[in-house]
Amino acid sequence: MGCCSGRCTLAFICGMQLVSVLERQVIDFLGYQWAPILTNFLHIIVVILGLFGTIQFRPRYVTGYAAWLVVWMTWNVFIICFYLEVGDLSRDSDLVLTFNLSMHRSWWMENGPGCRVTPISPPPSWAPEDHRYISISGCLMDFQFIEVAHSSLQILLALMGFIYACYVVKLISEEEDSFDFIGGFDSYGYQGPQKTSHLQLQPMYMSK
Repeated sequence: MGCCSGRCTLAFICGMQLVSVLERQVIDFLGYQWAPILTNFLHIIVVILGLFGTIQFRPRYVTGYAAWLVVWMTWNVFIICFYLEVGDLSRDSDLVLTFNLSMHRSWWMENGPGCRVTPISPPPSWAPEDHRYISISGCLMDFQFIEVAHSSLQILLALMGFIYACYVVKLISEEEDSFDFIGGFDSYGYQGPQKTSHLQLQPMYMSK
């Protein structure tokens, strides 16, 4: 019962992670955030493998999933620090999230709740020709706090997944040890006590 309950809970957490990271992947695609796109793709693959290992009793897959969650939590902590500009980090840097391939920012900057986008013309002389110059106002929540909320949710799910992954690996290992112990008697050719017969055999004579 404990193993079933733990596996079911871990499978549910994996499902929640898939739903949340797919939503985040779509948003990052719309914002051309190439580093998060690649990281999200790796996370989707590992979560699917972890879900497979949970359902099919594969402790190695679950262990690999748990190890990846440590990396995933570290990445999301970095994203939080990046958008909050902790230390020398600046969310206006093009190198970190877009690999300096574009000047795009988070999709939530223009599409956050209540945001009104107003094109400004003529654009300033320093603005690239293939980019529009806009003014954003009226946002109910700044885009960086929305990104921080997304990363915080990922950290929470990853922490829960890590705890239950360790628990499931422990339960599966204990079940495998118990099965080996039971099957060990057969491997050594163990036989239970046999009843001895008290019947006496009488010789038979055949006449010619």
